[in-house]
Amino acid sequence: MAGESARERPTVVYVMGAGHSGSTILGVTLGNCPDFFYAGEIEEWLVKSGRPPWGEDERTRFWDAVADRVDGSDLFGDRANRYVERSAAVLRVDRWLARMRMLGRYRRVAEDLLAAISQVAGAKHVVDTSHFPLRARELKKLGGVDVFLVYLVRDAQGVVASNLREISPHEVAERRLRILRMNANLWLTQLVSLIVFLRQPRARRVFLRHEEFLADPEGVLEQLLERVGSAAAVPDLSSLRIGTPIEGNRLIRSQRIALQRSSSAGPKPDERTRLTLLLELPWRPLLSRLRPAVSARSPAEHGATVRRR
Repeated sequence: MAGESARERPTVVYVMGAGHSGSTILGVTLGNCPDFFYAGEIEEWLVKSGRPPWGEDERTRFWDAVADRVDGSDLFGDRANRYVERSAAVLRVDRWLARMRMLGRYRRVAEDLLAAISQVAGAKHVVDTSHFPLRARELKKLGGVDVFLVYLVRDAQGVVASNLREISPHEVAERRLRILRMNANLWLTQLVSLIVFLRQPRARRVFLRHEEFLADPEGVLEQLLERVGSAAAVPDLSSLRIGTPIEGNRLIRSQRIALQRSSSAGPKPDERTRLTLLLELPWRPLLSRLRPAVSARSPAEHGATVRRR
């Protein structure tokens, strides 16, 4: 997918939603389609000062080439992330003025960065899995970029359980605090994501459940590509190249991964929380009505698992 230049106006396939919702494996899969490039969580480009935090020579060379084309050093650090992109920014009245002052420069750098990624990768479609709905809202305002929005949702119990696995079950107080914080963040993210999704034109948005993707990755991917307007073929899911994303979950530390069908696995009974169940109740009828949506074409009796290679 590497190339000297992509002359066409780039299309950003932006995966929006809560963290730990399966965006990395979706991004990797899309990135293996012809004319698609999986860039990872691009919001980390500013946070990491234009360089991947780790990686082999190929990854470093790619992002160095991108950095050579973008003048964004004045925004390096986490200010843009905290003031513009995170959902909690809408609650921080004390930062609104600083946010407004930053927006013009933020948008110019974001557009230059996406264009540079498209040019260096030689790909028309750039997959950004940054999650944040407020970042999606800003990208939609860029004059030189087309944005296709994928609102990815995973069962709330699975999202919370995924975040808790790094904490020992014996750390009761920390686990309770993390559960409370995770549910609050998830609720706010769902609210802001819903607003951004509904304000996106129907032809340039799609709702997707992570569980549907795992149940039928080939069928879901075919539908996604069709809605994006791409005639690309579905890649070999048994050998997916990770590529050179700037940031993502632990999967991107592998060279290749494989999607294999097996029995679907949700969170264990002891990983489920009553608070999550209660707070998720209002969202079920709302999310079920979102359109357009893509879903598994085959019965969801089996799911897909990820195997590193």
